[in-house]
Amino acid sequence: MKKLVLSIAVLSIVFPGCSSDDDSPSTPVTPVTGEITGEISDNRTYAFGDYTLKGIVRIKSGSTVIFDAGSIITADVSNGVDALVIEDGGKLIVNGTASEPVVFTEESETPGSWGGIIMYGDAPIMGASGVTTKTSEDGLALQYGGSNPTHNGGTLRFVRVEYAGKKITDGTSEMNGFSFYSVGSGTVLENLVSYKGADDGFEFYGGTVSGKNLISYGNFDDSFDWQDGWQGQSNTNWYAYQTGTGNFGMEIEASNNNNSFFPKVINITLKRAPGTQTEGGSSAAEYDAIQFKKQGNGDFSNLLISGYTTTGATAVRIQDLNTNSDQVNQGKIKITNVKINDGTTPYAAAGTDFTVAFDPANWSVSNSATGASISAGNWATVNGINLLQ
Repeated sequence: MKKLVLSIAVLSIVFPGCSSDDDSPSTPVTPVTGEITGEISDNRTYAFGDYTLKGIVRIKSGSTVIFDAGSIITADVSNGVDALVIEDGGKLIVNGTASEPVVFTEESETPGSWGGIIMYGDAPIMGASGVTTKTSEDGLALQYGGSNPTHNGGTLRFVRVEYAGKKITDGTSEMNGFSFYSVGSGTVLENLVSYKGADDGFEFYGGTVSGKNLISYGNFDDSFDWQDGWQGQSNTNWYAYQTGTGNFGMEIEASNNNNSFFPKVINITLKRAPGTQTEGGSSAAEYDAIQFKKQGNGDFSNLLISGYTTTGATAVRIQDLNTNSDQVNQGKIKITNVKINDGTTPYAAAGTDFTVAFDPANWSVSNSATGASISAGNWATVNGINLLQ
């Protein structure tokens, strides 16, 4: 293994990869091949190449790992649990481009085959009962939460994660396409795709990080999900397409804390293909475009919602009385400039013990709403299919 690592390090110098500032085509080079495994405790660059990801790879504190544009990293479910984990203090730099994204995939192309990208930081969280640290729910049992809102876990640009969302150990611990545990605002997340995973596309566990140009396509659970007082303020252009199996377009909660803060997202498209079923089948009423529960809140503008036409579904669902009383009625949920196609009910309660009534300042519809505006390219194309169409 030492010889292999040394070979990769040498090749990373010989073949500097295909990344470029202007995203122009690069001179063809022979891709490096190699295996990525174990703990990484040094600074390392993986040149343009085809790599095998074996096991749970951990980027340790103080280490920086760089992937050059056009690289493909492949996990294999037959070899056990695979995931790429960036521990608090470590950094991942992925230099993909629109024409040469970096793709993390799995050999069998089966949803739920590996754990995706999991990043930890020390930005603030607020868990149940106001706790400021928690243990991760990914089966790794790592602590997250801190006091550094500007934590920097690296830069992810033009990255696609495919077939992740693995359920491990006893079946209750879950990984997503992208999991961000108390990640801070110094981290850059731009032009990311979570494709056909068996859990959430993107999940934020507290923290202050924001995401730009995020695509969640064909993920079995929620397209976008957060908890623990996530408060990203600069989110824009989120696009979700649910097909085959899928629950909520966005599942929003704040771990039962009536926070004075909330996240902000502008330009959102949530689409559900005809015939899409929830994970639990017809008995599970998790088919709404957006669900708020456990004091979840947020400021959202310019939304396009379509396809949520299952009997009983609604564009926005308020799940419990406290969320309605403290968030809707106190103006901490704001949904403005929204266009709802297909005649979907705008909003509703999850029962009959309370009624949802937004103040006009916090709810508005508009036929001119456009939703997400994202430029297509190889980064958002799988098997010849443009994910944005």
